Amino acid sequence: MTANSLQLYSFFLSSSAHSVRIALNLKGLDYEYKPVNLFRNEQHRPEYLKINPLGYVPSLKDGDFVLADSFAIAMYLEEKYPQHPLLPSDLKKKALNYQVINVITSSTQPLVRLPITGYIERNLGHDEMISWAHKHYGKGFAALEVLLKDHAGKYATGDDIFMADIFLEPIITASQRYKVDMSKYPLLSRLSKEYKQVPAFIDAMPENQPDSFPTN
Repeated sequence: MTANSLQLYSFFLSSSAHSVRIALNLKGLDYEYKPVNLFRNEQHRPEYLKINPLGYVPSLKDGDFVLADSFAIAMYLEEKYPQHPLLPSDLKKKALNYQVINVITSSTQPLVRLPITGYIERNLGHDEMISWAHKHYGKGFAALEVLLKDHAGKYATGDDIFMADIFLEPIITASQRYKVDMSKYPLLSRLSKEYKQVPAFIDAMPENQPDSFPTN
């Protein structure tokens, strides 16, 4: 299915935008990629702030409708485009997906966003920034490891890919820029290997985006 009116404002390294790219891919939706370079502060330009007043990515335009926030976008896509459901019908499993997403989007991502890590690095140094990132990725991953222990199948909440998966893989990928030791989290490590075999996940990887560039 195509949806040529869709435009995704994205930065290749943003884990939030990464989640939306996976959702779009799983739904089989065509979209126009609109790069917003966070390193150049393009998210703060007046023309972008008209789209997203917070100055974050991702943002999604569907015709004349504009929506920001990765979870809100994923839920919108789920409601509007029913192909490949991203949420299970079972109430308890659906609630588990929401809980996984909340651990990621509310308790982990906000603490390791570029403005936070950049501020720490500028004011306290590179080593303190790395220590901060390891602490907060580790806290989130440890919680997810316990949360999913009795529910995971091939994927996070069973043998089908659901919304928890599309938020989990990007945060794991982002953590590797800080060299987080994933051997401490065997379940998450196994899931990450599974995701790397799925075309919709592969196509959404940071290095496969049109605005990708070396950062080392």
